[in-house]
Amino acid sequence: MTTTFKIRAALLSASALAGLGVGAPAFAQTQLTAPDAAPGSASNPDAAAASSDDIVVTATRRNTTLADVPINITAVGAAQIEEQRLHDIRDLADFTPGVTINQTGPRATGTIVLRGLSANETSDFGSNADRAVAIYLGEVPLYQDFKLLDLERVEVLLGPQGTLYGAGTLAGAIRYIPKRPNTTALSVDAHIRGSTVDQGSQFGFQGDFTVNLPIVTDHVALRSTAGYYYEPGFIDNPFILQTPGVSLAQPGGKNNTTVTPAQYSANFKYIKDVNFERTWTTRNTLLLEANDNIKGYLTFAFQQIKTNGRQSNGAFQFNTGQYSEPVRFLEPSDRRAYLYAFELQANLFNVAQLVSSSAYTLQRNNNISENTDLLLDLNYSYEAFPAFSSYAKGSRRNEQFTQEVRLVSTHGGPLSWTVGGFYNKLKQFGDRQEYTPGFASFINSPRKDDLEYISFFDNSNTEKAVFGEATLKPTNAFQITGGVRYYKYDATARGGTDLPLFGGGLTRTPYPLIQFAPSRVKSGTSGADGFVYKANASYKFREGLLLYGTYSTGYRIGGPNTVPPCVLPLAPGQNVCALPNELFYQPDKTYNKEIGVRANLFGGRVTVNLDAYHIIWKQLQVGSQTVNGAVGITTNAGAAVSKGIEFTGTANITDKLKVSATYAYLDAHLTQNAPGLIVVGSTKYTAFAGDRLPGSQKHSGSFGATYTQPLDNGAKLALNWTLTYHGDQFTKTGNRGFGEVIPDYVLNRGSLTYRTKRYDFSIYALNIFNQYAISSVGNDFSKIGPQNTDYGISRRYYSYAVVTPRTIGVEASVHF
Repeated sequence: MTTTFKIRAALLSASALAGLGVGAPAFAQTQLTAPDAAPGSASNPDAAAASSDDIVVTATRRNTTLADVPINITAVGAAQIEEQRLHDIRDLADFTPGVTINQTGPRATGTIVLRGLSANETSDFGSNADRAVAIYLGEVPLYQDFKLLDLERVEVLLGPQGTLYGAGTLAGAIRYIPKRPNTTALSVDAHIRGSTVDQGSQFGFQGDFTVNLPIVTDHVALRSTAGYYYEPGFIDNPFILQTPGVSLAQPGGKNNTTVTPAQYSANFKYIKDVNFERTWTTRNTLLLEANDNIKGYLTFAFQQIKTNGRQSNGAFQFNTGQYSEPVRFLEPSDRRAYLYAFELQANLFNVAQLVSSSAYTLQRNNNISENTDLLLDLNYSYEAFPAFSSYAKGSRRNEQFTQEVRLVSTHGGPLSWTVGGFYNKLKQFGDRQEYTPGFASFINSPRKDDLEYISFFDNSNTEKAVFGEATLKPTNAFQITGGVRYYKYDATARGGTDLPLFGGGLTRTPYPLIQFAPSRVKSGTSGADGFVYKANASYKFREGLLLYGTYSTGYRIGGPNTVPPCVLPLAPGQNVCALPNELFYQPDKTYNKEIGVRANLFGGRVTVNLDAYHIIWKQLQVGSQTVNGAVGITTNAGAAVSKGIEFTGTANITDKLKVSATYAYLDAHLTQNAPGLIVVGSTKYTAFAGDRLPGSQKHSGSFGATYTQPLDNGAKLALNWTLTYHGDQFTKTGNRGFGEVIPDYVLNRGSLTYRTKRYDFSIYALNIFNQYAISSVGNDFSKIGPQNTDYGISRRYYSYAVVTPRTIGVEASVHF
C-alpha cells in the first residue's frame, strides 16, 4: 500500500493569522485616479529520470511510446506535473510549444490558443468555451480546467485531429488521461500543501487524496480522488461603493478625481485579495471487469471554483497600483462542472476492440460583473444621476450529451484501422439582469428593484459525425495513413430582451415580475455539413530516429451567438440584441501541412523532437460586437496563415544532471483584408493582409535543469530550476483600433526535494524574482478618460490581467 501525505510548513502559521481582518488603508490625500503508473509518475518516483520518450501515449488510439508516435504530440507525465506543481491546464502552456494560455485568474477556464489560431481580442475575463480546441477528460470532451490530480499524463496534440476523435478539432486536442482502478492492489495517496504569495494577506492551502479500493479481486474496483484548493488572492479593490445608489463613485465632482479622507470613508470600502480561488474537485471511477475481454468504467466527476474578482489591475488609473483595480462592485463567480460517464471496452475475437463512451455533462456559471461604464458609454443620460452605478447578474448553463462508438483493429498484419461514430447534443441557456441602484427613484420609475435590462438565450446545437483512419505498413520501418470524417450539425437560437425600467418595458414586465412578452422573443435556425481529411506517412530509420509528415484538414462548427435576437422594428431608446445577420456564424476550416523528426541520440542520453508546420485558415471565426448594445458575438472573416516550428528536447548530461528545453516560433497573420474586423464602439476598423493575429506569442520557450544527488542512506536530494519565456503579444489584429503590444517576460521557478522510498520533503518558489508582468489586456485604451465631457465621469474598465507574484511553499510526503 502506498500513502502520500504532503504538508506545507507555511501552513503552520495559518491559525495564528486567520483572524487578521481586512480594512481600509489610511489615506492622507488619495487620488481617485488611483493504465498502471507510467514511467516517471508519482507512484514510480525512481523512474522520473527516464526519457520523456518512454511515456506510453494513446493519441493514435493505440498504446505507443512517445518516440514512435508519427504525429506532433507533447506528453506531460505525472512526474513533471508533480515536480513543476502544475495545477491545471493554464500551467501546462509553459511547457507545451505552440500553446498560449494567458493568466486571467479563476473566473474562467482561460482562452486557449493553439498555433496562433485566434483572431479574437485579448481579455481579462478569459473564456469557458472554444470549439477550436477539443479538451478530453478520459474519453469525454469537456472544456473545463479540471485540476491535474491522479493523472497518468496530459497529451497535447497539435493540428487537426478530426479523423481520430469524436469532437472535431480546428487546431488540436488536449487529453487528460486519468489513472485507472486496480482490482488487486489497495492504495491510498494523500497530500497537503501550504504557500504564501506576495501582495496577498492569507496562506494558500491544498489538500487531496486518492484511494484505490479493490472490491472483488480481478473484477471490481473503485478509484476515487478528491481535493480542496485555496489559492490566496493578491488583487485589491480599493473603491468598492459602500451603498450603491447613494455613495458617489466620483465624490470630487466633475473632472475632479481627487478624494479626501473624509470623502473616501463616506463612499468607499477597501476589499483585499479579491481574486482568491476556492476549488473543490473530485473524480470517482468504478471498474466492472467481467474478464480480460470485457470491462466497463463508470465515472462521476465534479468541480466547483469560486472567486470574488478578476486577476487584473486598473492599468494604474485612479492612482491604483500594480495589484489593485478600481471597480465599483465586487465581481464574484461560481463555476460548477458535473460529469457522468460510462465507457465500455470489449475485445471482439482478436479482430477489433470496441470502445463505447456515453457521457452527460453539465456546467453552471453564476457571476456578478461591473456594468457602469458599459451603460454610461451608451449615452442614455444615466450620468445625470450623480450616484449612478450599475452591476449585472449573469448565469449560464451548458448541458451536453455525447456518444462515441469506436472500433480499433487488433488482428495484426500490415493493415490497421479505426472507425467511429460521434453524436453530440449541446444545450446552452443563459440570462442576464442589469441593475442600476437608486436610479428608479431618481427618474420616478415604479420598478423599485432598479432592474434596468433583462435578456435570455436558449440555444441548441446537434452534431453528428462518422470518422476513420487506415494505416498500411509495407515494411517495419515505413507506414502510411489516410483518414476521413463526415460531419453535419444543426443549430437553433432563441432569446429575448426587455427594459423593465422604461416605457413599454414597464407594462410588459411590471414590478416585481421578471418575464418576457412573446413579442420580445425571437428565434432562428442554421446548419451545415462537410468533410475533413488526413494523410500521414513516417519512416523509422533506426530505433530512436523517426521522420514523419502530415497533411490534415480541420473544422470548427458554426452555431448561434449567445445574444438575444432583436425585435424588429427596433423600439426607441436602448436596444441590446443581435440583428438577423448577427445571430449565427458559419464553420471555419484549417489546412495543415507539417513535417517532424523524433530523435534519440548518444545512446539515449539526448532526445529531440522538432516539427515545422504551415496552416491555411479560411472563413475564420472572430470576435465582434452587435450593432445594438455592443455585445460580444462571433462572425466570419477572410483568411489567415499560421506557420512555425516547435521543439522539445532533453539531455542527461550526467547520471545526476538532466536538462530539458522547449521552444516555439509562430508567425500567424491575415492573408486577406478583413473590412470591419475590429469594432470599437460604433466605429469599425479594417484589418489588412499581413496583420499579425492577436493573443499568441511569436517566441516562447522554457529551460529547466534537475540535479539529483544520491545520499548514503539511500535517499535522494533533487534540486530543480526552470525558467519560462513568454514572448510579446498583440491585443488586436495588427494592433489596429487601439490595439497594443503586451511586453514579453521571463519567470523563474525552483524547488529542493528530499526523497526516500517512504518520505518526501520539499520547498519551492514560483516567480522567484517577483516579476511584475502583464499577461492580457481588457478593453483598449480608447476607454481611458471621461465618458462624457458635460459630466466629466472618468471610466475605469480598461485593465491589465497580471501574472501571479512570487509564491513560496513547503511540503512533506510520506509513503507506506
